Amino acid sequence: MDLGSIVGSVMVIACLAYAIMLGVGIGPYIDVPSLIIVIGGALSSTLISFKMEQLKKVGKVVTIIFKPQTFDIPSLVRKLVDYSTVARRDGILALEAPVNQEENLFLKKGLAMAVDGNEPDVIRSLLELETDESSNRHKGYAAILDQFSGLAGSYGMIGTLIGLVAMLLNMSDPSAIGPAMAVAIITTLYGAVFGNVIASPMANILMIRNNDEVMVRNLIIEGIMSIQAGDNPRTLEQKLLGFLPPGERISQFE
Repeated sequence: MDLGSIVGSVMVIACLAYAIMLGVGIGPYIDVPSLIIVIGGALSSTLISFKMEQLKKVGKVVTIIFKPQTFDIPSLVRKLVDYSTVARRDGILALEAPVNQEENLFLKKGLAMAVDGNEPDVIRSLLELETDESSNRHKGYAAILDQFSGLAGSYGMIGTLIGLVAMLLNMSDPSAIGPAMAVAIITTLYGAVFGNVIASPMANILMIRNNDEVMVRNLIIEGIMSIQAGDNPRTLEQKLLGFLPPGERISQFE
């Protein structure tokens, strides 16, 4: 589980709940019509904006936010250096057995193509195509959350206008003005919370997860290309360490 996402979510809920409880309590902040306007409206417009095939997978994709795929990049670099050492010493066909046991499916696919004797340009093209398509799918899911965020805020304003209309129509009844104004303001609050506190951060972290995966896949592609070209393992390691921040570039040859 991603600690930052969990701690952040708990802190948001705790801060909002504490602020509400210090005032008039949570009861006055619960308004069903306002929830229907914001959640129902935003979800309905989101359904209009995207394909149903995309929307069906959003729930599964959202789990990536709290339970992301982890990448041990230094270990991956060491593994690629070891593969390079074996291929340089015994020939690339010597990687056939280790490749069959490789757990990283993307790395396994690329190395298998290299062992089978495919041209470097073909291997790079296919792996980059798979990376781009995977990234595009992730960006599409982030766009859904981003769209929902904007729509929630918009429907919050729509609910505010509805509440103001109800208030203006009941100016002759002072007892109706307060509740109508409360609905107008609470709808804006709901729109801000669901849009800016929930959906927008989720879209942002999903893009960060996507960028991490793309970086790891690009590192793997460069490693496979170097292995197939017969590069010196030291050279390959220095190339791959370039993907890491300077403070994390630890060579196994030192």
